[in-house]
Amino acid sequence: MYHKSRNWVGITGTPGTGKKTVAPLVALKIGIPCVSLHDQAVASGLVKKDYTDTEVDTAALGKFLVKHVIGPALVYGHLLPYVLRGQEIGKVAVLRCEPKTLKRRLIARAYDPEKVVENVEAELIGVLSADSITAFGRRKASEFDTTKAKPADVATAVFEFLTGSGEFGPGIDWTFGYGSAAKLRSLLSVREMEPNLT
Repeated sequence: MYHKSRNWVGITGTPGTGKKTVAPLVALKIGIPCVSLHDQAVASGLVKKDYTDTEVDTAALGKFLVKHVIGPALVYGHLLPYVLRGQEIGKVAVLRCEPKTLKRRLIARAYDPEKVVENVEAELIGVLSADSITAFGRRKASEFDTTKAKPADVATAVFEFLTGSGEFGPGIDWTFGYGSAAKLRSLLSVREMEPNLT
């Protein structure tokens, strides 16, 4: 029984944690469509661009999904806890990645330096985990570490959790690895954007 309410399950996580890779694998295992929040936002015309960033009307996107996505689906994207609520979705997997590794991934994707820092900081303190628990409930959201794991292994663990045959993952706290001011400054510095971080 992976589904509740609208027969939707979800995957979320900070950009760079592996959602786009893992979500289709999980959806294939379950046998349901895979729905990207980003693609839905673009298709619905709800993406707004200003001079510095891209914004999405999350409330309107939620209404769009409820109206246009019929039947069971795996919905994924970093905006998931701001677009849907507990009554609209069953279990949700939150993908996590060690912040230094995440920083390397985002730099490799040519993210703007300030966006790199913003996302790394959010991952460090677990923003999406906390917001997913708030949006969906503590018994619906579980974390999965993608730092060194193969996508297929992450997909299997997430599949088992979402379908009810797996257990909740252990809580993840990256802050213990960044206990000194020097480590935090290095991690969150916009000037240190080289792939080989110390």
